[in-house]
Amino acid sequence: MNTNPFLATALALCIAGSVSAQESSIIVQSTTSTANSGLYDYLLPLFKETSGIQVNVVAVGTGQAIKNAENCDGDVLLVHAKASEEKFVADGFGTVRTDLMYNDFVVVGPSSDPAGVAGMNDVQGALTKIADSGALFASRGDDSGTHKKEMSLWASAGVDPTSASGGWYRETGSGMGATLNTGIGMGAYVLTDRATWISFENKQDYQISVEGDDDMFNQYGVIPVNPAKCPSVNADAAQTFADWLVSADGQAAIAGYKVADQQLFFPNAPTN
Repeated sequence: MNTNPFLATALALCIAGSVSAQESSIIVQSTTSTANSGLYDYLLPLFKETSGIQVNVVAVGTGQAIKNAENCDGDVLLVHAKASEEKFVADGFGTVRTDLMYNDFVVVGPSSDPAGVAGMNDVQGALTKIADSGALFASRGDDSGTHKKEMSLWASAGVDPTSASGGWYRETGSGMGATLNTGIGMGAYVLTDRATWISFENKQDYQISVEGDDDMFNQYGVIPVNPAKCPSVNADAAQTFADWLVSADGQAAIAGYKVADQQLFFPNAPTN
């Protein structure tokens, strides 16, 4: 059978273009805070300009992001739950974990401050007062990095809030923005990362009630997915992205991202 040479050439070009597009794109499984804050909208065009690699972000809670990466549904993991990240690497799903940047968590609440915690920098003491007063508290309840941190803070305060689930303690099962909206709607205190709070537009009469405790430190890490576990990953492009994030240029770009003249993330990748 004769083959039309023009058709064959067009088909070859189409296949080559498809392969090239695949090679120059990656999927990042990410926490919602980095997406909700607008960081990726700022960083990714800078990275693409230097590398030609398109980065597509799946923004979910840290727990779900890790599960997705373990299912080989991503090339890079960028989340904020260090113990879970280290387990991800120890189990062979990630090649290496690197500190990337940090900010902190804050507790926000209504100006009426029903639990009397405004101005506190002792987060365990504040949570104890919230529990003792029966003031409403809205939790993400979604196994995200923020939820993991919240539960560790309750535990260190000696309080099991889940025993009051549906009472003063309300679990939304939602992302950070949705939980803030729900919490504000019901007049509840909420634990949030500072970057999301700065970027959040529906603050109404809410303000930061509790901040400044060392236990509210919020570290982010970046991990390329291991091709030995997930042969379909775009390992070279994933490593290129991770390397850029921790490079001098990537760290400077992270430091340069601001909202309302406030820096949202503080780079702290180890220097070579």
